[in-house]
Amino acid sequence: MSLLAIQEDFRLWLTTETDDANLRLGGESAPGLAVYLNNYRGQLMACLTASYPMLQAWLGTNAFHGAAALHVDRVAPSDWTLDAYALNFPGTLIELFPSDPEISELAMLERGLDLAFVGEDAPATDVGALGNLDWDRARFNLVPTLSTYLFATNACAIWSAIAVGSEPPPAVLLDEPVCVALWRHGLTPMFRTLPQLEAIALEMAREGRDFGQICSSIVEIAGPSDGLQWAGEYLAGWLQSGIIQSIES
Repeated sequence: MSLLAIQEDFRLWLTTETDDANLRLGGESAPGLAVYLNNYRGQLMACLTASYPMLQAWLGTNAFHGAAALHVDRVAPSDWTLDAYALNFPGTLIELFPSDPEISELAMLERGLDLAFVGEDAPATDVGALGNLDWDRARFNLVPTLSTYLFATNACAIWSAIAVGSEPPPAVLLDEPVCVALWRHGLTPMFRTLPQLEAIALEMAREGRDFGQICSSIVEIAGPSDGLQWAGEYLAGWLQSGIIQSIES
């Protein structure tokens, strides 16, 4: 048997525990294979546990470990780094808990914060250097760690309560889905639930629309007085929170 064939059978044993692979590797090797199998599964379980502490606190240890074990059975690692293994866990949770969407959304929030933490570095805009901009034509380059999600539940409130050691609120379905923005400011991953109008404005900024176009759209929805005020408040908030990397005009 070639080395490649042995390696393929060994991987097959780790991921599926097939008897055929075991026999080809030699029946006498079963005790040693079991040790490797336990180590393999243990490393994957540890990866999921380390990646989703808030989810484990919400589900409880037994329920979390049950979901993680099922994920390990279903999904084999496919990336060069073990950190990437945790990224697909929310998909398993959607299948396991279809009537409890806050579970998968809580996992998506944790995953998004982790991705923001390891994302590409990008200094935020120097507000003091913006005096000579033509704001009507200003276009925003947003930080590369920015991502947005639509949540149907109060998963953000649950995460926030668990993070500070408070009693989390009961899970509820929201009247309307909300947009949640995640990014990193300096070394700190952050998230914020956006009002519907701000979510529209931020999406326009991501598409490359200039500030004049964004203001016009907000005014069309909210009216001249409120629309212009809110557009200015949104811009000030993006600058203060480090969402904007640079501005071109």
